[in-house]
Amino acid sequence: MKRASATLAAVLIGLLYAAVPASALPASAAAPAAAQQAVQDGIPKVLKVGTEGVYPPFSYHGGTGSGLTGYDIDVMNAIGKHLGVKVEYVETPFDSMFAALEAGRFDVVANQITFNEERNARYDLSDSYVETTGVLVVRKGESQIKTIADLKGKRAAENITSNWAEVAKGAGATIVGVDSMALAIDNLEQGRVDALVNDKLAIRNYLATKPDAGVKVVAETDDVSKSVFAARKDSGYLPQLNKAIADLRADGTLDTIYAKYFGAEAKQTSTWQIMRQNAWPMVRAALTKTIPLTAISFTIGMVIALVVGLMRMSKQPVVSGLARLYISFIRGTPLLVQLFLIFYALPQLGVKIEPFLAAVIAFSVNVGGYAAEIVRSSVESLPKGQWEAASTVGMGYSTTLRRIILPQAARTAVPPLSNTLISLVKDTSLAAVILVTELFQQARLAAAPTFEFLALFGMAAVYYWVICLVLSVIQSRTETRLNRFVAA
Repeated sequence: MKRASATLAAVLIGLLYAAVPASALPASAAAPAAAQQAVQDGIPKVLKVGTEGVYPPFSYHGGTGSGLTGYDIDVMNAIGKHLGVKVEYVETPFDSMFAALEAGRFDVVANQITFNEERNARYDLSDSYVETTGVLVVRKGESQIKTIADLKGKRAAENITSNWAEVAKGAGATIVGVDSMALAIDNLEQGRVDALVNDKLAIRNYLATKPDAGVKVVAETDDVSKSVFAARKDSGYLPQLNKAIADLRADGTLDTIYAKYFGAEAKQTSTWQIMRQNAWPMVRAALTKTIPLTAISFTIGMVIALVVGLMRMSKQPVVSGLARLYISFIRGTPLLVQLFLIFYALPQLGVKIEPFLAAVIAFSVNVGGYAAEIVRSSVESLPKGQWEAASTVGMGYSTTLRRIILPQAARTAVPPLSNTLISLVKDTSLAAVILVTELFQQARLAAAPTFEFLALFGMAAVYYWVICLVLSVIQSRTETRLNRFVAA
């Protein structure tokens, strides 16, 4: 058991060491991403920009799996060109946007951030690059909600950290949290909520894209919404950002970009064409992210599970107690919380981990916690006489475990471990919240500008099903092969 505990410690220390970049090894706190790059005139040469990627027409993906486009993206690209810096985008769910900014995942947020005094006190906010108003949207046929004041006691679908959520909440509405405007509109059309408040330009784009939509605009907000870029407090970026905005407004660039997205009718695309355009990008996401993430995490997780499972059976209270504590924590906390702790919380302690590696660590330790009990129960299901018989022929603990116990326990463990593996395939969809563009996130990116939820999420479901079906076949063959060595 001492060997087991030492092995576990080595594995965990190795994972943590691999996760910590060289710049984080000293005792200094997590430095902003920009502080680690060469800076020219107050702006990094490589400016990392956080954006949602699912908020048309401001930040979204075009057809055939193409890269980011949208009003905010074009404005930021123009600013980068004007300043002579390279712009890199980090796609982040809106409700995690400011947490990622504070964790140093990127330098600036470009996602229709509305200026307000509370944000201005906490972050560096640029001058406005576009101004608009909010609109109140309800289902067609709705007659009771006509003004913002009528939201009192009603349910409004909003991004919980958005300015529009504050408008609806201030009117007395109950906020129903959603990840994107597209899902807010879908919930409204399905009758799950009563209304939503959102950007006038975004809603105009939606109605142009879906002229037969089952929603309508009934009112506008009184206040003008000023969209700004946000950075960490005292970042030093504002002088250059504000100058670039002013220059682009003066030379007409902002007007040209505005006309591109808001001056023409949106093009219509059939459902089948959208499915064909996104079939391969979703397969590619599965091959490059979902499947590798599953394979690597499960392999490392099984190493952890074996060590923790053996520790759990130790007669030494300290060793078994540590194993129990580990299993209890993993099984007692949501996987989503574990992902957030590793990706968003650790940077505050000086440990900054890249998205894919963070996902691997989170999924591995999660699999280890659950599979450890499978390992333990499989080993303990064998007759104790197996140990005694091995001892009488001179086998030591490790030899008995390797040659006698584990081969027999593997036959019992295959079905539950296969279930754990299949569950892991589906759990990888949670990696989207820490910026990993896996299969489900690719489906979300495709659905956001097209609103084809049934078609694209249905395709994603089929892809997951096929992967799990293949794993089920492998499980069946493995069980058959192992059972050949069992006496009838």
